[in-house]
Amino acid sequence: MKIKHTILILAVALLGSQAVSAQDVDALGTFTPYSLYGVGDIHSTNTAITLGMGGIGQGVRDPRYINIRNIASITERDTLSFMLDFGVYSKNMYLKDQYTKSAYNTVNVNNFVISMPIKDKHSIIFGIMPYSNMGYKFQTNETDPAIIAAYGDVNYRKYGNGSINQIFAGGAVKISDNLSVGVQGIYYFGSQTNHSDVAFPYGLIRSLQTGWKFSPHGFSVEGAAQATFKPADGYKLTAGATYRMKNKLRGSVTRYAYVYDSEVSDTVSFVKTKSDISIPSRLAVGVALSKSDKWTLGVDYERQDWSKAGFKDTPGVAFKAQTAQSVRVGIEFVPNRYDIRYVYKRMSYRAGFHYDKTYVSLDGKSINQIGFTLGTSIPVYRLNNSFNIAVDFGQRGSKKGNLVRENYINLIVSFSLHDLWFIKPKYQ
Repeated sequence: MKIKHTILILAVALLGSQAVSAQDVDALGTFTPYSLYGVGDIHSTNTAITLGMGGIGQGVRDPRYINIRNIASITERDTLSFMLDFGVYSKNMYLKDQYTKSAYNTVNVNNFVISMPIKDKHSIIFGIMPYSNMGYKFQTNETDPAIIAAYGDVNYRKYGNGSINQIFAGGAVKISDNLSVGVQGIYYFGSQTNHSDVAFPYGLIRSLQTGWKFSPHGFSVEGAAQATFKPADGYKLTAGATYRMKNKLRGSVTRYAYVYDSEVSDTVSFVKTKSDISIPSRLAVGVALSKSDKWTLGVDYERQDWSKAGFKDTPGVAFKAQTAQSVRVGIEFVPNRYDIRYVYKRMSYRAGFHYDKTYVSLDGKSINQIGFTLGTSIPVYRLNNSFNIAVDFGQRGSKKGNLVRENYINLIVSFSLHDLWFIKPKYQ
């Protein structure tokens, strides 16, 4: 009965207490208490180039770089061009609730993408990047005098880490001068682990560790399209859309419980079941207006209904999955792309804004995010090779209602390689 009483206190203390504090944990992808729910913290599907413009991409169509937000855009290129983009991101977060403050930073690979032509009007793309990340840690000590007197300073800890990644491969074709379509397959894989510990001192009672490990895999298909119009001489208006189909995350969910001391560990429970979680369909639309090689201005809207994803209830917390929506606005400006004297005139300058309603709702309160972005590309060696930097700074959540407010600065640094293949030299 005393053990059951302690486990009950664990659930209340870790998930409902106002005195919980966050500390460091081995989590490469993210560190946020909101990654505890669902499939974790959804990773932004952006390279440094599109993130610098607020994360737009549905209507962006540029032969200089790869736009992974809409693969129909990869047909806008030289027919001999090979392109590669490799990026690394850093998340820097300052967390604050009604009682505590803490700061964290994580670093991981953001994307590795390659695109190349097949025929005059056909191109392919493949790459890998994170889909979602989990990383959090809550820790508190027992405050009940009766339990302290009987068992000492009991420590409660809940932590989790892991990632779900996505490998994608697809192709696009230019049907006409004004219309391109594409399709790609996405394979999800990875693992996420949640732990809950009750540590007793002095060896009077063996400590308890419970948790579950989620090891999913799944496959989805995404279709994309872009239509281009020329409203005036030198201007180009592009409308784009993508639709990713709903898919099931198959795999295993392992739930376990152990009791242990300094010498031995015994299994109390070990149950392995099948996953019944799904990733819902996602629709994104957008438009972009550009003028020659000078500037591009665009806006995107995205929607994904998570309410029927099949997430399990979290004891002690009124978590509910909801429809995620986002609005993004961005601009890019190049003073003179062909200037031969000054590098800063050939550089691309970007800025943007985004507002996101995440799929997480706690106690009826939606966890929303607002951010501003800045970015630049520095030409390297040849005209379309570049070193890219993008910064996204903003806020997520709130201190009201026993929640956590996150002020963050996310940074992506990448290198874009652009080369021409199969050129026969005129002179040997």
